[in-house]
Amino acid sequence: SSKIRNMEVQSADGVSVLEDCIGFSLTKTISKVEEKLKKGVLPDCQDDDIIPGVGNEMGPEAQIRFLKAKLRVTQEDLANVVFECRKKDDENQNLETRLKATKEENTRLQRTISLQQSQIEKYKMLSQEANKKTEGLQQEVTALEKVLQ
Repeated sequence: SSKIRNMEVQSADGVSVLEDCIGFSLTKTISKVEEKLKKGVLPDCQDDDIIPGVGNEMGPEAQIRFLKAKLRVTQEDLANVVFECRKKDDENQNLETRLKATKEENTRLQRTISLQQSQIEKYKMLSQEANKKTEGLQQEVTALEKVLQ
């Protein structure tokens, strides 16, 4: 995703060209193809279906226009893919942030639960002691009532 974020847009003869920072230059590649076409030398990969069968009957300038149009479409597709990748990357970062916040909240709540459980134990002990004192005092009251009667 950092590679996608580092892509830059350049212009070559009115055609937007995405170029990454590694040094690949689509502009240079296009220039090389244009030179080969002007010399009458077709690119090495004639059967790769870039130019349809009718393309062989086109002149070099028509082939260049065709290739530039195909390049524009490909660049638009690439731009859409880059946009979607950036959107997904942003969504992932948002989800990671939410996950981190949720984990921190979970940790905080676990500490709160632990503290409350220790307080519950403390109050249970106090309650049991109070109940024992109450029983003792109740027995004492009963004994004193018998003495009075």
